[in-house]
Amino acid sequence: QVQLVESGGGLVQAGGSLRLSCVASVRTFSMYVMGWFRQAPGNEREFVAAISRNGGSTSYADSVKGRFTISRDNAKNTLYLQMNSLKPDDTAVYYCAADFTGRLDVVVTALRSYDYWGQGTQVTVSS
Repeated sequence: QVQLVESGGGLVQAGGSLRLSCVASVRTFSMYVMGWFRQAPGNEREFVAAISRNGGSTSYADSVKGRFTISRDNAKNTLYLQMNSLKPDDTAVYYCAADFTGRLDVVVTALRSYDYWGQGTQVTVSS
């Protein structure tokens, strides 16, 4: 069983930055593809970014490309999402997710592929 705990959310003005973290309680963190998703009120949960097991491959939603950066530190069992140039449309609950896979270089963008989810952290961007 993998437990994921997000932190780093909060209230920020448009144009500001936040850094989200997700700590995984698992001994084999490097065996998991990791992703960030978000869900705004009244909307479905959507893909934000994903990173391969070794961090060598990443993928981003078009809406965040160039503004957000996903990274991981396998030695610390931690996933990050650096969010810059935030917009009010980025307001949502942000979730990290883990998908167990054997391949080192794959990224996973499909929500249904992920096996484990954190409880989420709220990000609110004011205009």
